Amino acid sequence: METDKSRTFLSRIDKLREQMKKFNTVIFDLDGVLIDSKENMRVAWEQVRKKLNVKQKFNNYFKNIGLPFDKILKNIGIKKNTYKITKLYKNQSIINLYKLKLMPGVIQTIKKLNKKNIKIAIVTSKDIKRTKLIVKKLKIPIKVLISPRKNLRGKPYPDQLNLAIKNLKSDKKKACYIGDMNVDYIAAKNSKISFVFAKYGYQKLKKKYKIVIKKPEEILKFI
Repeated sequence: METDKSRTFLSRIDKLREQMKKFNTVIFDLDGVLIDSKENMRVAWEQVRKKLNVKQKFNNYFKNIGLPFDKILKNIGIKKNTYKITKLYKNQSIINLYKLKLMPGVIQTIKKLNKKNIKIAIVTSKDIKRTKLIVKKLKIPIKVLISPRKNLRGKPYPDQLNLAIKNLKSDKKKACYIGDMNVDYIAAKNSKISFVFAKYGYQKLKKKYKIVIKKPEEILKFI
């Protein structure tokens, strides 16, 4: 027997689904959403520690992922040799691309979105070189890739998401950003587009996000 409380809850879920059904644009974060790159990051960071005598442990680095690399270094207290650290880390990341894995159900989900003519993009803090290599290696069928660069600020600034919307010729009211870190939420909020929290990603649920998915294909329920 349904109570008033349960009916209210179901009504809220229905309203959320109706809202999501209006979306024609899905923008994905990369790490922790489309791919599992934790082992790749760990190996690259351990090489940085070994070869450049960096003391900060991988767990300290990993807590800050989602931000541009230079911001991560700043957050964990690294001020010296940042150029050498950045170069070595990115090179090691490329060498160890074979350690990357797709999140379960990602390709099938993207293909179904494409069949529905949903506009799709990737907005990531990774540099564009590595992003292109990853998309090619893992055969991810997404063409619009947005990385931070000079004159294009990374998350939590809205610049990347704003550019994705522009390139897709979409409407912010009909777009959502799927991310697994709070910095993704802040970027979406700053860009004034809806945020979808990927619970299956790297960050544990720290706040009550309006829309939460437990696996990639759940986004299809709201299209």
